[in-house]
Amino acid sequence: MVSLKKRRWHLLPGQEPTEMDRQIMYWESKGKLVPTRKLIKTPEQIEGIRRAGVINTLVLDTVEAAIHPGMSTQDIDDICMRVCKENDAIPACLGYEGFPKSVCTSINEVVCHGIPKPTEILEPGDIINVDFTTIKDGYYADASRMFIVGGQTTPEKEQLVRVAKECLEIGMEAAKPYCFVGDIGHAIEKHAKKYHYGVVRDLAGHGVGLEFHEDPEVDHYGHRGTGMLLVPGMVFTIEPMINMGTYKVFVDADDPYGWEVISEDELPSAQWEHTFLMTETGLEILTS
Repeated sequence: MVSLKKRRWHLLPGQEPTEMDRQIMYWESKGKLVPTRKLIKTPEQIEGIRRAGVINTLVLDTVEAAIHPGMSTQDIDDICMRVCKENDAIPACLGYEGFPKSVCTSINEVVCHGIPKPTEILEPGDIINVDFTTIKDGYYADASRMFIVGGQTTPEKEQLVRVAKECLEIGMEAAKPYCFVGDIGHAIEKHAKKYHYGVVRDLAGHGVGLEFHEDPEVDHYGHRGTGMLLVPGMVFTIEPMINMGTYKVFVDADDPYGWEVISEDELPSAQWEHTFLMTETGLEILTS
């Protein structure tokens, strides 16, 4: 039993409990982690996040139309900055805890947080994750896509990119109203293990919308029934990072900013991401 003082969920004064209240209070009485009211977005906030999501999608669509062998990752950063400015939006990554660019560009064995550089040139067969977060009128939306540079790569890399996307889709299917974050991670890890891939554990999805990173933390591995209860009105990302080999990673010692994360065995990695709204019937994608 959770004591009254320690409860995260409280009825508003004079409020009759809704079905959501009853569900949350039931699971909290069973010792489960439940959200606070702050994590339940209002209709106005959801529309703000949705508008940010439209611009975020436009940014990635523009990158997708332009990406080609011979361009630099700095060229990708320039595209993202231009589209943001044209739409009166702000790139959330720029200046975030010292990150020097507007977008993360992670090639091959770089798992995430790759820093765009004018000297980093895309080669045919490279796989690259482009991860962008938009701020529009104070609201945040976050998504990433994988691209195969030149349209063709090795069968091994092509399979990795495909399976990583399947992991995102399977995680989406596992996320139901009044399920738990661990249900998502369990489903993703189960699928990745079929291919003997590693699911990165040091980084996770997260709540988003009013800030860049909010609760809950969305691990992409784990057990059913663990983690935070997911209820209608919550907004969060699912963004599994799938490694061809080990799940272990390290931060590149040669990165002066301390951001670039690389697979420990330096085998390729792939990731797909969306921002989602939990509704009464399941997830709605806000970044498509």
